Amino acid sequence: MKRIPAVLAAMSLASVLGLAACSSETTDTEPEAASTADLAGQTVQLLTHDSFALSDDVIADFEASTGITLELVSGGDAGSMVAGAILAAGAPTADVIFGVDNTLVTRALDSDVFEAYTSTEADALRPELAERSFDGRVTPIDFGDVCINVDDTYFAAEGIAPPTTLDDLTDPQYRDLLVVQDPGTSSPGLAFALSTVSRYGDAWVDYWQRLRENGVKVAGSWSDAYYGDFTFGGGGDRPIVVSYATSPPAEIVYAEGEPPEVPSTSVMTDGCYRQVEYAGILAGTDQPEAAALVIDWLLSPDVQADIPLNMFVFPARDGTALPEVFERFAPQVPDAEELSSGYIADNIDEILAKWGAVMGR
Repeated sequence: MKRIPAVLAAMSLASVLGLAACSSETTDTEPEAASTADLAGQTVQLLTHDSFALSDDVIADFEASTGITLELVSGGDAGSMVAGAILAAGAPTADVIFGVDNTLVTRALDSDVFEAYTSTEADALRPELAERSFDGRVTPIDFGDVCINVDDTYFAAEGIAPPTTLDDLTDPQYRDLLVVQDPGTSSPGLAFALSTVSRYGDAWVDYWQRLRENGVKVAGSWSDAYYGDFTFGGGGDRPIVVSYATSPPAEIVYAEGEPPEVPSTSVMTDGCYRQVEYAGILAGTDQPEAAALVIDWLLSPDVQADIPLNMFVFPARDGTALPEVFERFAPQVPDAEELSSGYIADNIDEILAKWGAVMGR
């Protein structure tokens, strides 16, 4: 796969959140529909974060039906990818971008990264996502919830009831049991921090002070926390971790040997933070019509049904059937915390600075 320059891939999540907006000229005319015969032989470069995954046969079917070659361009993590797209606005390194989430999208929009396009599949979006297109400049593709996960085996062995609310995490009975990720370097870490801002308003700093006094540990990344500090994932000593609502199904799917009947971890649905991932045509592409077909394909029934077991998020297309393991073990969070993308863009620097001050980082 073609990669963007290493200097961009090395940029942290904090880098993109603090990146100054830059401007480029964009067209006011959306790409027009074109027949696949007109586009056969073209290569579309799809810029993605390093967690992007779809089944090979789903990609092969798209290429066979359109005659378009799809080339995946790795942009590193989501923060690095968006930072690169902002720096290249108007002269993009690819044609389509996937994986810009709602914590980053406003910075990309303000930098004129996208060319407007309303997908032919847009009417199939879940109702709560249908109005999140930012005037047609991006298209919701999937969503997920960052949630507290608990190791049920640990709590059963200790005879302690696991926490059920954000407030519980400051209770002395859970002292030294929680590990989170640094919001300046980790997407789930940032989501959890934003969930506390959403829940507690101006008192969110006081909440983090209570977490610190209760022995919260901060890891640099999700992998460090889940596979290093979490009692289930890595044999660590922390049975409470910031992860995803879909982590228990992943435990079943990726189990070594015979998978367990039920996961040994579960999700605390209070205080979850909703993440929505978007795709968009990159302004300045030489082949906007072929890029538009890729957007339509990402919202197609085949791709949407393929998303859950490959990226462990929920499909944006309404009515898409979920795998049984999702139906059984991935809770649908009814009232996830969320802040507007504009609020995040205006306040993220202050939020990160205050978090760093209270946590001594």
